[in-house]
Amino acid sequence: MRSTTSGQVPGLETKRFTFHAGLRSLARVCGALLGLAMLFGGAGQANAAYPDHPINFIVPWGAGGGADLLARTSSNIMQKSLKVSLPVINVPGADGMVGMTKLLTSPADGYSVAVLIGDTYALLARKNPPFKLDQVIPLAIMIQQPSGYWVSADSPYKTWDDLVKAAKTKNMTVAVTGLGSADDITTRYLASKGLKLQSVPYGKPGLRYSSILGGNSDILYEQTGDVRSYFDSGKIRPLIFFYPHPVDIPAFAKVPVSTQLGYDVTLPQFRAIVVRAGTPPERVKILANALAEVAKSPAFKDYLKQQYADPNSYVPLADAHAFMANWLKQAQEVIARSKQ
Repeated sequence: MRSTTSGQVPGLETKRFTFHAGLRSLARVCGALLGLAMLFGGAGQANAAYPDHPINFIVPWGAGGGADLLARTSSNIMQKSLKVSLPVINVPGADGMVGMTKLLTSPADGYSVAVLIGDTYALLARKNPPFKLDQVIPLAIMIQQPSGYWVSADSPYKTWDDLVKAAKTKNMTVAVTGLGSADDITTRYLASKGLKLQSVPYGKPGLRYSSILGGNSDILYEQTGDVRSYFDSGKIRPLIFFYPHPVDIPAFAKVPVSTQLGYDVTLPQFRAIVVRAGTPPERVKILANALAEVAKSPAFKDYLKQQYADPNSYVPLADAHAFMANWLKQAQEVIARSKQ
């Protein structure tokens, strides 16, 4: 009988093998259980009801403005159908780009939406745009407002013809939202037609309005609803709207539109609600349907009237992208014509 190796206990290696094999088997079982847990947990998350917590409503402008009012009006109605709150978060700065950056850096999960207005969107017509249309999904165009030139009540220019005659012989300033905005694009286009107009940017709406009331600017470019209180009180009057068709608003029935006067520029103010591209289609549909309910509500129709907006403002999800693509194409074409 052969002796065992010094210090070695008979049967110990077999026991060690059995012990380690058991550990490996246990590890395989635990791994399988963990995989099943992740599988079913993921499936549960994917199938979880949406929304199940508040949705951030980003406004890339300050409180009290037109974009802010749209968000607050819409969120109040949407929370009834979505059963969650939609807190409005004001993130002003850089012609709306600070707020848009917040949206574009948020998860594409449907828990962040933003108001994208024409003034910010016009920045995409630049050679090096800050973002691209395909980075967002337009859920709906909620409001379209005639935008145009306004003068103070005591201005010597009573009609558009009066202003044209003056602008051919003297330099005139136009208070605009910012350089590169729809206001500025339109003003540069008119300057290319021989009118001595120069854009002067004012970041805050109140400063723009006071600039013509105080005589610091000759003209204000603005949309109807944002200056309603000034118009209703007789402090300012419109001379022209840059709109594709006559305005269907009784108070402005006699104001000419650009297409009637031979100007090939119509970049009216619009405000869209967008989410980040990549948001799950089923969540996009839920949000778009909620906005469709907003558009049909009596409260929203009253809001459009109060804002002196086009009563046919609403553009649904199915057509919103085409609307924005066409608007951008026109802006780019107007810029190109202005340089000729």
